[in-house]
Amino acid sequence: MDLPSTIARSIDHELVIKKSRFLAHLSPAGSVAEADAVVARLRKELWDARHHCVAMVLGTHAGGASPTARSSDDGEPSGTAGVPMLEVLRHRGVTDLVAVVTRYFGGVKLGAGGLVRAYSGAVATALDVASASGAMLRRELLYEVEVPVPHGDAGRIDNVLRDWASSHGSVMEPPAYDAVAHLRLLVPKQQLDALTADVAAASAGALSPAVGEARVVDVPVPPTRR
Repeated sequence: MDLPSTIARSIDHELVIKKSRFLAHLSPAGSVAEADAVVARLRKELWDARHHCVAMVLGTHAGGASPTARSSDDGEPSGTAGVPMLEVLRHRGVTDLVAVVTRYFGGVKLGAGGLVRAYSGAVATALDVASASGAMLRRELLYEVEVPVPHGDAGRIDNVLRDWASSHGSVMEPPAYDAVAHLRLLVPKQQLDALTADVAAASAGALSPAVGEARVVDVPVPPTRR
């Protein structure tokens, strides 16, 4: 199963529906405590709002771990705010974030269906803004790879690997130096054979990558066009 996505930074977006203002806020959160701190801050900053409805999903989904999911209607009719917000997060396949939608009542009642559409739409639109602004992170299982290179060849091979990584869904990591230069990458499993072949071609067979353990990595996603 594919790993979920997450966000790199906070996102804010406002919807106005029948004079009610719905202020959607998305924030990265690595734990329930971090998510609760975001909610507490918004309650303090927007103290005069009637409702601060919440949905959060936490957990990498890696290693069989189940995500933590919570929601709150915060005074809205039961099932009209927190749960619809949570369903949007689940449907979009995101995790390690908290969504808070603050409502300033505009004097016109929306009804249960209207509230569901408003709260879910506020979160969905905020996620669209995150995608369009390049704030999304794709979570992948990548393998640690090290290429030991003599210092005299390190600059050239480093350039080769950077070009290779940019076109093979891989990530360069900071190198380490001792008797040789240890150039390091994070590489998808399906690209490991290609890396071995391309490193051999670039070094006339003198160099060979050493593959290490796999780990979950957050990779930036290019902005989407709206």
